[in-house]
Amino acid sequence: MNENKNISSLTAPSPSERAGERLCILGAGESGVGAAYLAQQQGYDVFVSDFGAIADKYKEQLQQWNIRFEESGHTEVEILSAEEVVKSPGIPEKAPIIKKLREAGIPVISEIEFAGRYTDAKMICITGSNGKTTTTSLTYHILKNAGLNVGLAGNIGKSFAYQVATEKFDWYVLEISSFMLDDMYRFKADVAVLLNITPDHLDRYEYKLENYAASKYRITQNQTEADYFIYCADDAETIKVLAEKEVAAQQLPFSIEKQLVPGAYLDADNLIINVNKQHFQMSINELALQGKHNIYNSMASGIVAKVLELRNDTMRESMGNFRNIEHRLESVGKISGISFINDSKATNVNSTWYALESMTTDVVLILGGVDKGNDYSMLRDLVKQKVKAIVCLGKDNKRIHDAFEDEVEVIVNTNSAQEATQVAYHLASKGDTVLLSPACASFDLFKNYEDRGNQFKAAVREL
Repeated sequence: MNENKNISSLTAPSPSERAGERLCILGAGESGVGAAYLAQQQGYDVFVSDFGAIADKYKEQLQQWNIRFEESGHTEVEILSAEEVVKSPGIPEKAPIIKKLREAGIPVISEIEFAGRYTDAKMICITGSNGKTTTTSLTYHILKNAGLNVGLAGNIGKSFAYQVATEKFDWYVLEISSFMLDDMYRFKADVAVLLNITPDHLDRYEYKLENYAASKYRITQNQTEADYFIYCADDAETIKVLAEKEVAAQQLPFSIEKQLVPGAYLDADNLIINVNKQHFQMSINELALQGKHNIYNSMASGIVAKVLELRNDTMRESMGNFRNIEHRLESVGKISGISFINDSKATNVNSTWYALESMTTDVVLILGGVDKGNDYSMLRDLVKQKVKAIVCLGKDNKRIHDAFEDEVEVIVNTNSAQEATQVAYHLASKGDTVLLSPACASFDLFKNYEDRGNQFKAAVREL
């Protein structure tokens, strides 16, 4: 777990006092390069360091802005001479350079923490093990359609820091991962949303769910009674931690199992929201996002909209015409009567459970990748009911074989998206669905989940 994680140990001079000081950015991806641009704009002496190769588009931006950078290694003397370091969320605490920064007492923060210093916009921050991107995108869609001056950032789209440097939004909807939260200290969410807590990324949390849950609850830190905390009352881990925690914000739960006022709930097939004497009702059959998990996502977004007192007609229209994001239960097409669905963004077991739960046909499931300590047992019943074959897509598939060899007759190993797609196609019959929902990270064979999903879609087009 991270050291020096209390706010007081990281109290910093005001931004104006920091101008001219040395700031190091670790990681030159979207968040790092955006932070570098904002830092330069604010007068910092900026240095960017990436242990790996920097993508051409980011390298070109850094060169265009005359920002010093290095790739394929860290120059420690440069990094350890910084007053403060902004770290990519993908860099783990166990990385040698992070350990040295901790030992030197140099503050390490996230891009969100850094950029938050330079905007007065109101923050709607959404986290959870599953549904973050969908809920963030839907919330942004509702607010934008309502005419609000709103930006979309965090773990999605253009970096928050770059938008703070180049735009002037009144509101931001931010998708926030646990890795980002780990390096956020003084930042405050005006509206915090916690969708759920299920085992994910446990390799970064000493394989302890309570450590991961504590990280997720950092979404509520610094909130006051003027702020809002929106959460799922049906999620056991969320409720367990909430019972032990003091949350200053006004609490607005949502549930499909019981009626909650204030909050959101189901009454037969109607989604009901009551917040601050604001009432909203909509048939779940009219929602653009279908499936049990998407009712939760729609409830969370709807509560945010009612907190902001948006008009019911706007909400109803936006929640009815929203189109989901790429790589999340994305229909790729139908070949010989077989449907192909790209759910590459399913990087944990719970996401794959949601995907299988929404399937109405027999499934050939493409599964596997970098296993983050997955417990596949929760998938067994759905696999037994719906999956006729499993196609493994990863370098080490032993745990998948061990988990499902008694539930599925056919389990095949493959080494590329193209091979996995072709094998799945031959195993499927007319009326079946080939579902890419890996339940694992993608870094063994792919750059990221987008690369995995794009290669799958390309392979489908070649069939």
